[in-house]
Amino acid sequence: MKKFTPFRIGCITLLWIILCYMLIDAYREINLRVILVILTSGIIVFVPIYKQLRKKDD
Repeated sequence: MKKFTPFRIGCITLLWIILCYMLIDAYREINLRVILVILTSGIIVFVPIYKQLRKKDD
């Protein structure tokens, strides 16, 4: 697995924010389903980054 550089982390975060905006814009309202999708996608995206950064600090 390739290392996450600050540039890659920034790009991934920016893409995730754009996708969350598109999701909210498509539903036109924030309901429980939208919140759960955003939380789930955030976990899927940011947990591997957190694990690698935490392992790097050890």
